[in-house]
Amino acid sequence: MIMNENMLKNTFKVLMSCLILTTGTVKAQIDTIRVKDKRLMTSVLKPGLKQYLVYYQSPKNTKNLRFWFWTRNIQKQTRNGAPVFTISQQWFGNDTTSYRAIYSVNRATDFAPVYHMEATIGKKRAYNWSDSKITGADTVNNNIHKTFSLDFSSPNFNWNLDIETFEMLPLKAGKTFAINFYDAALEPPKYVLYKVSGSEILATLDNKKVDCWKLYTEGSGKDGTYTQTFWISKKQHEFLKAESFYAGLYGYKIKLPEGAPDFPGKFIK
Repeated sequence: MIMNENMLKNTFKVLMSCLILTTGTVKAQIDTIRVKDKRLMTSVLKPGLKQYLVYYQSPKNTKNLRFWFWTRNIQKQTRNGAPVFTISQQWFGNDTTSYRAIYSVNRATDFAPVYHMEATIGKKRAYNWSDSKITGADTVNNNIHKTFSLDFSSPNFNWNLDIETFEMLPLKAGKTFAINFYDAALEPPKYVLYKVSGSEILATLDNKKVDCWKLYTEGSGKDGTYTQTFWISKKQHEFLKAESFYAGLYGYKIKLPEGAPDFPGKFIK
């Protein structure tokens, strides 16, 4: 018997129903986030200053906390006549050796990296970043990576901007995303899996209740395995909290209220 289109659709539905009844689950489909597909919702990325409290603790030393204060300032600008996002980060610790300044430029259309610079005490690393390669920016003074070069087999995203990337994902229940991330001058680009593990009502610092997606990932680094969970608000697409465990340390990142004092803007000109 030759099946028409409707008969094929009905047969597929029956087979899927049987699979659910017998196994209780269906393997989640992995959504690959590629630069060329433009699946990141760049229109929801909100410009402005965002500030975060970051702290870590070891279960072996429960009377000590390691604190950092992070700022991420997102702006819409133009570069060579094209719209871009510029993201300026500052990381403050308890002494000057903890300070980091990071500046990134990404295309506004698909969030593809264009430029990236990191400055720590006495060291600067700057790169020109394209779809096909990353090279040291030889016009930047005191760039210790001016001779660096790496060709890409495919375009990738800047792992230093994971928070902003997560805010633009089309998050839904049961989704799993594969994102081609690269941390400049470190290991070659690779796809990292992030799974929407559920949702949770999160109480913010002003005691508002916000419905959030929970985005989970796990992997391994030079000091062992790690896990991370990120809370992204469903309505505003805003990163509010992260929880991690790596190298014997539990870590948290908490977004501060919009009215939190802008200390860097007050004292650093």
